[in-house]
Amino acid sequence: MNSDESNLDPELVNDVTGRLLTEIGKVISGQEHVVNALLLSLFCQGHCLLIGVPGLAKTLLVRSLARTLGLKFNRIQFTPDLMPSDILGSEILHERAGSIEFDFQLGPVFTNLLLADEINRTPPKTQSALLEAMQEHHVTVARETRELPLPFLVVATQNPIEHEGTYPLPEAQLDRFMFSIEVGYPGKEVEVEIVRRTTQGVQETISSVVTRDELMDVEKIVRAVPVADHVLHYAVDLACATRPGEPGAAQCAAEYIEWGAGPRASQYLILGAKALALMEGLAAPETRHVREVAAFVLAHRIVPNYQATGEGLKPTDLVAKLLEETPEPGYRS
Repeated sequence: MNSDESNLDPELVNDVTGRLLTEIGKVISGQEHVVNALLLSLFCQGHCLLIGVPGLAKTLLVRSLARTLGLKFNRIQFTPDLMPSDILGSEILHERAGSIEFDFQLGPVFTNLLLADEINRTPPKTQSALLEAMQEHHVTVARETRELPLPFLVVATQNPIEHEGTYPLPEAQLDRFMFSIEVGYPGKEVEVEIVRRTTQGVQETISSVVTRDELMDVEKIVRAVPVADHVLHYAVDLACATRPGEPGAAQCAAEYIEWGAGPRASQYLILGAKALALMEGLAAPETRHVREVAAFVLAHRIVPNYQATGEGLKPTDLVAKLLEETPEPGYRS
């Protein structure tokens, strides 16, 4: 840990978490696992993919998060006719003092929190415009590289039931997302509360409760957390278990998985476990923390084969099987 990191207090993570949950809770009812997973990815500066049917407040959640952070927020509605320049920006020709000049007009990607709404409604060429931004935190347009503001986080939404007019996300694009989070229907009591809040009286507003500097400090704290060797081995074991035909592959991978997760999955398993441990007030993650974030990290990184599809097994079902088949190692010296 360097001198700057040594001055950071791990309690800041708990403090920031409490403030964000309280403020977001003013407008979002239920969906605790979704909110917590979104905060985990935020603390790790990782991108998120929210998957769920319409009307589950996915967009409201992301907007609310942006307001609580006081960060610059942009939304892109992905459509079949969207072009890469609509995301990245483009050069505009101007005439000044008798001469022709090009000015670069920044696209909506130049923001802190970008909502890519219905990302699978645009063709792969346009989807790929986000690849460089998500991985390198800069974009290259007209042979010039421009840095994006930090922090930079992409939260994309995807509707799992509307197939007509949609395009599958390429594996390279999916791998850029730290987490994929399934947003389900609320329970009856939660839905009653949602209806009550939204159909009577004046709805509550939320305000910024976390600064940019605090958010950047939280990421530094997460990365500075030590991890025991047996936890590292377990994360790598889980990633290796998804790869059919490779050493360490689980039985269910050989039966049901066409393509497994790459090394980035191991990295995100550890980062997510670190952030989760800090949110619980612990100094270091345990193997159970890796297990708790496994579905978020692995589900969109494994490709089920025809047998899995024929038996109605979803990626989350396969992750559950992987967790059953992959033993947790003991402490290693």
